[in-house]
Amino acid sequence: MDAAKIAELKQFINGCRSNPSILHNPSLAFFKSYLESLGARIPPEIKSEKGDIDMSDSEEHYDATRPSEDVEDIVESDLELDNSEVIEADSDTTQKMGNPTIEVTEEMRDAAQMEKMKAMDAVSEGKLGEAMDHLTEAIMLNPSSAILYATRGSIFVKLKKPNSAIRDANAAMEINPDSAKGYKIRGMARTMLAQWEEAASDLLVASKLDHDEEIGLALKKVEPNVHKIEEHRRKYEHLRKERERKKAAREKQQWAQAQDQEALSSLKDGQVMGIHSASELETKLNAATRTSRLAILYFTATWCGPCRFISPAFTSLASKYPKAVFLKLDIDEARDAAARWNISSVPTFFFIKNGKEIDKVVGADKSGLERKVQQHAHLP
Repeated sequence: MDAAKIAELKQFINGCRSNPSILHNPSLAFFKSYLESLGARIPPEIKSEKGDIDMSDSEEHYDATRPSEDVEDIVESDLELDNSEVIEADSDTTQKMGNPTIEVTEEMRDAAQMEKMKAMDAVSEGKLGEAMDHLTEAIMLNPSSAILYATRGSIFVKLKKPNSAIRDANAAMEINPDSAKGYKIRGMARTMLAQWEEAASDLLVASKLDHDEEIGLALKKVEPNVHKIEEHRRKYEHLRKERERKKAAREKQQWAQAQDQEALSSLKDGQVMGIHSASELETKLNAATRTSRLAILYFTATWCGPCRFISPAFTSLASKYPKAVFLKLDIDEARDAAARWNISSVPTFFFIKNGKEIDKVVGADKSGLERKVQQHAHLP
């Protein structure tokens, strides 16, 4: 089955777990019937206040709230590598290493060369243990020879001891950083340990230094797995970025909802709210804008007779239109607000929607005021 479809199915199942009401969607009736035929018990559908199934944001919910390891599981299920030649790592650390501080004489070099030749003869006869002994003796005689370490490392590869081979390859490259055989042996050993990318890197360097057929064959085994790993990494990175994008969008939505809730809690449905400063007025107007409510500003004064006449009507309208925001300001108390709104007479009423003035009433005209409230309170 296609890995992408498996990922989608897993995502859907997680959604069903977090919101079983999804299964009552008419479009999923076939799936619900199948589950019931297997003996599954489907939880009763959960109704919203309007009587409909509450499935709002269900996909976003189960996608955004899944644990991060689910993303790794999705990609991991798509990573199928050829491990047919991978073996268990060897733990033997007793291989003898030469003393790099000793002075190597010409006689010691000649003797080491003789031991190497004996080792090669033993390899040709399939006597790998004997070859190992000769090469170890050669290394003891001439520990400054990179090729001796690399050659012994090749025997460790044949003996399926990759860690020992890597130690010898590292020793060879410490002596000669451009040891093609050292890179080749380490690359082949890392292949046996499923260290695909590291193996490919070593084999490519070896190929550039001194290409041979054995390196080419080793690369053909390694590169398909490396390509799969790279594709796996790209897919995981895509899913990770998508998850982060959804998380950021969800957090932004939650922040906006919190702001809306805070704005809503600062308003008093069906009541006239007294405002005492320009900053307080701005806060209430912003709250009205966030909740898409009509705001009516009533500028008044204690010494104003017409104001005393129309104030009860304003209070009554607040009760009649609880979803509108009724704000009352005394121009002698909230002088900064009165100045900002250029109040020249009272009573004056401003109608504000989405932060913009949409209408105005000047004077104690009860019917005119109610008509305007009725007109604008029902605007979307």
